[in-house]
Amino acid sequence: QVDLLESGGGSVQAGGSLRLSCKASGTTHSSFCMGWIRQGPGKGEEVIASMNDARTTYAESVKGRFTFSQDKVENTLYLQMNSLKPEDTSVYYCAAARGYCDLGADFYWRGQGTQVTVSS
Repeated sequence: QVDLLESGGGSVQAGGSLRLSCKASGTTHSSFCMGWIRQGPGKGEEVIASMNDARTTYAESVKGRFTFSQDKVENTLYLQMNSLKPEDTSVYYCAAARGYCDLGADFYWRGQGTQVTVSS
């Protein structure tokens, strides 16, 4: 069973930083692809980062500002978000997929989400 629990959301001014955490269980097998997905108000979902043992991929909208990392001992994922912009305001979801790993992966498992609000 896969369980994902995000934390670390909040409100910040433009230019600020936040770090999201995702405590994962049931995803230690190397076949898993982990990711972060966001959905802004009135917008569709956007996969912003994916990671497996081979590579980490970022969407152009966050490249150079966000960093996806993981602590394999604690099975915890992190999303460090710097230089935040009002358009980054979204609910952020930790996600997992099996097999193919890229921004287009089938992220079947999702956490409950955490709200990030960036004010101008």
